[in-house]
Amino acid sequence: MATKPPQGDPVQDAPKVAERKRTAAGLPAIGHTLRMAHQQMGVKRTALTLLSVNQKDGFDCPGCAWPEPEHRHRAEFCENGAKAVAEEATLRRVTPEFFAAHPVSDLARRSGYWLGQQGRLTHPMYLPEGADHYEPVSWERAFDIVAGELTALSSPDEAVFYTSGRTSNEAAFLYQLFARKLGTNNLPDCSNMCHESSGSALSETIGVGKGSVLLEDLYRADLIVVAGQNPGTNHPRMLSALEKAKANGARVVSVNPLPEAGLERFKNPQTPKGLTAGTALTDLFLQIRIGGDQALFRLLNKLILDTPGAVDEEFVREHTDGFEEFARAARAADWEPTLAATGLAREDVERFLRMVLDSERIVVCWAMGLTQHKHSVPMIREIVNFLLLRGNIGRPGAGVCPVRGHSNVQGDRTMGIFERPAPAFLDSLEREFGFAPPREHGYDVVRAIRALRDGEAKVFFAMGGNFVSASPDTEVTEAAMRRARLTVHVSTKLNRSHVVTGARALILPTLGRTERDLQAGGEQFVTVEDSMGMVHASRGRLEPASPHLLSEPAIVCRLARRVLGAEDDVPWEEFEKDYAAVRDRIARVVPGFEDFNARVAHPGGFALPHAPRDERRFPTTTGKANFTAAPVEYPHLPEGRLLLQTLRSHDQYNTTVYGLDDRYRGIRNGRRVVLVNPDDARELKLADGSYVDLVGEWKDGVERRAPGFRVVHYPTARGCAAAYYPETNVLVPLDATADVSNTPASKSVVVRLEQSATD
Repeated sequence: MATKPPQGDPVQDAPKVAERKRTAAGLPAIGHTLRMAHQQMGVKRTALTLLSVNQKDGFDCPGCAWPEPEHRHRAEFCENGAKAVAEEATLRRVTPEFFAAHPVSDLARRSGYWLGQQGRLTHPMYLPEGADHYEPVSWERAFDIVAGELTALSSPDEAVFYTSGRTSNEAAFLYQLFARKLGTNNLPDCSNMCHESSGSALSETIGVGKGSVLLEDLYRADLIVVAGQNPGTNHPRMLSALEKAKANGARVVSVNPLPEAGLERFKNPQTPKGLTAGTALTDLFLQIRIGGDQALFRLLNKLILDTPGAVDEEFVREHTDGFEEFARAARAADWEPTLAATGLAREDVERFLRMVLDSERIVVCWAMGLTQHKHSVPMIREIVNFLLLRGNIGRPGAGVCPVRGHSNVQGDRTMGIFERPAPAFLDSLEREFGFAPPREHGYDVVRAIRALRDGEAKVFFAMGGNFVSASPDTEVTEAAMRRARLTVHVSTKLNRSHVVTGARALILPTLGRTERDLQAGGEQFVTVEDSMGMVHASRGRLEPASPHLLSEPAIVCRLARRVLGAEDDVPWEEFEKDYAAVRDRIARVVPGFEDFNARVAHPGGFALPHAPRDERRFPTTTGKANFTAAPVEYPHLPEGRLLLQTLRSHDQYNTTVYGLDDRYRGIRNGRRVVLVNPDDARELKLADGSYVDLVGEWKDGVERRAPGFRVVHYPTARGCAAAYYPETNVLVPLDATADVSNTPASKSVVVRLEQSATD
């Protein structure tokens, strides 16, 4: 039987710490999955729901974007995917009576964990100006409120339309169409905070801002490098792919500041071996200092250049540009500064080189550990240089693999959710819909926060997500949101963004992935694109949590009709009735989606074209893959300071906190912990179990403080520390961003640790 939500916030100021784990998944994952699912859904609903996750006739997991194999297990989900499904399919409900009993001032004092545990939102809710309670509102009145604010703006650019990665292709396409018909490109999205650096680097170097591999390429690889990524927590189904690659003879190199259980040994809970011994995944662990990856790959490239016969000269000659300038820069790399930047031993780098030279097919995977630094874009460009040198792009079993975090974050970008749209996309949109889309670039996440802070944006509309908790510089972000005239959130569950509001606020409850979507044209399905460019259908199976919910496409279509007026010639009503009509338009606007409805009807969907992978054709400005030669950068630490990376616990997905444990790292019943290397802790006189405030240091001189963190002696790289977000987002300056991509530099925050007043 499902349990009731917690009445009060759990005590989180005394976390318990035990030895870290060295294996992932196995029987403990099964037990934890079932326990959390039963708490939210009960036994029968758990079985019915989980058996539909990621099946060809089921729904796409609302968690990560890792792709599904062609031949799927009956239980094609991971522990954290099951948690995401359970939170959405929960039997708990947040009704108007809940809001009547809880003023916003009370909810604002609650933790994100407590808010999320209350259950599914059931009614549209409105917070009038000056009020402290949300009150129920009809959909018609809600759309009137939004329309009134939007039409009163001096310019459409005073509105911001944010998108979370959960939004379907159909909803995203309609959403960007509405915003551009209104007259703005202010379409920030969660990509701005995660893989924008990947897209920026890859677009410049190979001409496509996405990964170049499919699952089959991992299975065929000789060497897989996993850099700045913790798949055991963030993409657990990736472990099955690595296990299969290992069985086929691949070797795995892990490059990360922390050892992670999932990359040490994987106990696949779906095989007899997995329930006993498991599979050792990592052949070489390079415990790199935070931000040292560019220096590592630059030196590796020098060593490849210095090895006779190691460069694929035919590929370089026929398919690349800029080699000579790159080679001059690479040959200038030296051991001493590289070892200082990386913290690695020379013999480990040399062993890595030998593995590279012994491998014909190499895949490099990465995630936020590479994308959230000031120098992230040149860091990823250097990885591309590494792959180009030996012809490892456009070859089966080789390529770039940025692992996306949210289930349709890549699809949303493909559908046009981008503040800097390509002229070709706008041209296509103009031809199809007969209007002139705005051409001036809009706001990304960081620029949107600045615009709200400075009074240049007045309406904030979010299609999903938890913008306040996901964004950097928490105090600045919250103050900026409170300056808005209206904040609107399309949501399934309660989160902190609902209690940090503009003068007025709306919560618009929507269907989840797990739920049936019945429109006037019949039962509908939506589509998503995974991290490897596979597009497939998602069909909910459960009855909606409330009869008062609308789907995301329906919300966009009704709002568009209300704002743009009956004279607008886009058939919004037809789009709401039948999502196939939306897909027909996508097919005529977005390259690769030709004959969309027929192709997505195929079980498992279809792969989008990728010129570098499919043809070794590189649609860059030079017409070839581009080598680059940026100066090597890495963070420099003042004496007595540590370099902090923000990260997730195992009971967490993005900003959604499922529980207060991080069992792989040995943390239980608390989140305010900071992981510090024991040698650093001794030098700083920080005892294990002592409490400190984390104080950020940046060039603006502003003190940013996260108080009351328990020190945990942990085998991090020397000079490096780690702590969970969103609690530590307060330490990330709004203006501390990656060059080119403008992604917040959340993985390299200089901090000092001061004894807490309460210690």
